[in-house]
Amino acid sequence: MSWNPILDADIPIGDAVDAIETVIVPRARDLGGFEVRRALPAPKRQMVGPFIFFDQMGPVEFLTGQGIDVRPHPHIGLATVTYLYKGKLHHRDSLGTDQWIEPGAVNWMVAGHGVTHSERTDEEARKSPLSMFGLQTWVALPDEVEDTPASFEHVGAAELPELTGEGKTVRLILGDAYGERASVKTPSEMFYADAVLEAGAAIPMPDNHEDRGLYVVGGSVSIAGQEFEAGQMVVFRPGDRISAKAGPVGARLMLLGGATMNGPRHIWWNFVASSKERIEAAKEAWRAGDWMHGRFQLPPGDDQEFTPLPER
Repeated sequence: MSWNPILDADIPIGDAVDAIETVIVPRARDLGGFEVRRALPAPKRQMVGPFIFFDQMGPVEFLTGQGIDVRPHPHIGLATVTYLYKGKLHHRDSLGTDQWIEPGAVNWMVAGHGVTHSERTDEEARKSPLSMFGLQTWVALPDEVEDTPASFEHVGAAELPELTGEGKTVRLILGDAYGERASVKTPSEMFYADAVLEAGAAIPMPDNHEDRGLYVVGGSVSIAGQEFEAGQMVVFRPGDRISAKAGPVGARLMLLGGATMNGPRHIWWNFVASSKERIEAAKEAWRAGDWMHGRFQLPPGDDQEFTPLPER
């Protein structure tokens, strides 16, 4: 797809520096063999648009025989998307989905009333060293759909809208931006886009969304006269025209945002809800462990173990 003229950048100067509302430096956490950096939720920002959880996984190099084992665990009230730059993960869920997550593809799982899933590195992949690098994000669901039945959608990398030109490549993962729309059906207004910039290239943030932010995956960018390095999230004030210009080695960014939620969200463990009562009900359902007739079932083919409810 050819370059879209509305992607031409207009770098702000002077008072435009005030367009930066928040800078988030993710907290690092060791998950036993690999590190994640959590940008959302943050003390000053629970969400950017509907995005309520944002983790960077790796980059990590696994030795032969090593890998990732995220055991079956539950979700409610959110949608998940794992976006990989390197590596591959085996996704199974209680809907019966059995799907590989590979670089550039979208696995969009809507938890709704409840779903259980696992993500693992299988035995074949562990026969040789393995690189893993990606982002795990959750989208909070609007009130009217947070209790709907769970669903799953997979879209390959080649099927996503892609804009190229002027030293920039943008792959639209979710929602709409720059005059394009991704095919995944989303429950609210949002955008989520993988942008790669050559050295000195500049890109404006989409101007058709209320809440907007970006995460520097690699390289560096200059925004309103400030420099931001890999591993930082920048959140902007609504309505301001703002652009990011890549540094001397270029940059890779994840652009995200959308409409703000109609109210705050409660988040506990893997559960997101508009009320504490919904969280408590999900806790009790998982604690009961009635995999045959209860609210949660285990994924077919990965039902021999599960992640217990945290004691907190």
